[in-house]
Amino acid sequence: MTSDKQNFGLIGLAVMGENLALNIERNGFSMSVYNRSRDKTDKFLATRAAGKNFKGAFTIADFVASLERPRKILIMVKAGGPVDAVIEELKPYLEEGDIVIDGGNSLYGDTERRTVALEAIGLKFIGMGVSGGEEGALNGPSMMPGGQKSAYAEIEPIVTKIAAQVDDGACVTYIGKGGAGHYVKMVHNGIEYGDMQLIAEAYDLLSNGLGLTAAELHEVFTAWQSSELDSYLIDITADIFSKIDDETGDALVNKIMDAAGQKGTGKWTVQSAFDLGVPIPTMIAAVTARVMSSFKSERVEAAKVLTTAISGKYEGDRQEFIDAVRDALYCSKICSYAQGMALLGAASNEFGYELNLGEIARIWKGGCIIRAVFLDKIKSAFQRNPNLPNLLVDPDFKQTILTKELAWRKVVIAAAQLGIPVPAFSASLDYFDSYRRDRLPQNLTQAQRDYFGAHTYERTDKPRGEFFHTEWMK
Repeated sequence: MTSDKQNFGLIGLAVMGENLALNIERNGFSMSVYNRSRDKTDKFLATRAAGKNFKGAFTIADFVASLERPRKILIMVKAGGPVDAVIEELKPYLEEGDIVIDGGNSLYGDTERRTVALEAIGLKFIGMGVSGGEEGALNGPSMMPGGQKSAYAEIEPIVTKIAAQVDDGACVTYIGKGGAGHYVKMVHNGIEYGDMQLIAEAYDLLSNGLGLTAAELHEVFTAWQSSELDSYLIDITADIFSKIDDETGDALVNKIMDAAGQKGTGKWTVQSAFDLGVPIPTMIAAVTARVMSSFKSERVEAAKVLTTAISGKYEGDRQEFIDAVRDALYCSKICSYAQGMALLGAASNEFGYELNLGEIARIWKGGCIIRAVFLDKIKSAFQRNPNLPNLLVDPDFKQTILTKELAWRKVVIAAAQLGIPVPAFSASLDYFDSYRRDRLPQNLTQAQRDYFGAHTYERTDKPRGEFFHTEWMK
C-alpha cells in the first residue's frame, strides 16, 4: 500500500531552502515544505515546484502530520533565535525518534545546546553545515552533518544522493557528535575568508602594483586556473574580471565599493582559535582586512594626508612578477589550510569530536566554496599520517613551499616597497617562519612577565614543567 506521507520536510523557503528542496525532490524523495509567510509557499508551489512531488503546509501541525516517521525535518532559517523559535514550534507535534536538522550557519555551541535539549525529550538533532551557495544547494553542495550517528544513518541515503559527487564519492560524511558539523563548517568559512583575502591581495598587486587591466587580469587568472591554484574561487575571479558594467562600459569590478561585509563565521573561527590557543594568523588578517575596509570614509580622508614618496608601481620584469605572485598565493594558501586543519585537530581533541581530517578534506573537493584541486593532496597527507601535526611538515607540502619560498618572499618585499598592504600574504609567511624556528624571542617575553608580575618561567637547561622566578630589581 502506498503511503500518503512525504519522505522529507523543509522549513524556510529563502533561496538556499528552495534550492535544497528542489535538489532533494529531484533525487527521488517526496517533499513537504513550510514557510512562515504563506505567500512564499504559494509562490514556490506555483512556480519552481509546479508539477513536482511537493506538498505545501500552512501550519506547523499540518506540516509535521504530512511526514512519514521517523520525521526528517530540515530547518533553513537565519541562525540564532529564529532556529530556536522554529524548534519550539515543532516540539509539541514531534514524537520520539523524529529528526530535526539545522542546515544554517549556526554557532557550534548553540548546536551543542540544542542537541542536549532535544535528546532529553527523545528527539534527534543534527547540525549540518552546507556549503556551495545557491548553485551548490540546487545541484550538489558539500555537507557537514554532526550529531547522533544513528540520526545520520537515517538521513544518509538522502544526503548522499543530493551532495556534490567527486571521483572518490559524495561530498558528505558523518563529521562527529554534537556541534562537530557546525564547527567544521565554521572553520571552512574561516579558510574561505583567508582564501578570498589572499586572492584580493594578488589582484591588488597585479592591478595597482603592475598596472594590469581587468582584461589582462582575466587572462592571468584563467591561466592560473590551469595550474596548482585550480579552484572555484580562482575560476569565479577570472569571470568577475570579464564582466562589463552596462552603465559605464568599464569593468564592473572597478565600480564596486571596496567595503566588504561579513556574517560572523570568520569572527567565530578567530574567537575559537584564541580560546583553544591555536595560531591562525592568515584568517585573523582576513577578518581584520574586512573590518578595515569598512572604514571607507576615514580611509578616503587619510589618503589625502598620509602621502609617501614611493611610486607604487613595480618596475621589474612583468611576467616574472606575475609568476612570483602566483607562487606566493599558493604558498600562502597552503599556510591558510594548514592553520584551519590544525584548528580542527585541536577542537577534535578538546571536544571529543574524533574528526577525520582526511575525510573532511575529501568532502570539500566538490560543491563547496573552497573546493580546489589541492584538497586531494591534503586528503592524501592525512591518509599517510592521520596524526600529522601540521600540513607544513608533510613531505609534499614541505617541498612545494621550499621550492617557491624565494618568490613568496620577493612578493612580500615588493609589496612593502610599493606601499600595497598584503596582510594575509605577510601573515602566512610569518606563520611559516615562526613554525620553522626552533627558538623564538618569547624567552624575553617570559623574562618581562616574570619581572613585572612574578609569572615565572621555564629554563632551557631544565626539564619542561619546572618553573623558576628571579628577583630582577637591583
